[in-house]
Amino acid sequence: MKQLKVTLVRSTIGRTENHKRVVKALGLRKLNSFRIHDDTPVIRGMINKVSYLLKVEEVQGE
Repeated sequence: MKQLKVTLVRSTIGRTENHKRVVKALGLRKLNSFRIHDDTPVIRGMINKVSYLLKVEEVQGE
């Protein structure tokens, strides 16, 4: 299964509360923190909502 490496590259300071919640739900806290997520429609939707704050790379999953 494909996986995505999601990295927070811009700050959430001054962003809407909904966008802050999405970033937190993705498991991201500080700048340059990253998480590996399975490539599912739910995760893709969350990434699309706050794409201007993130860097996304495809990672080969198992």
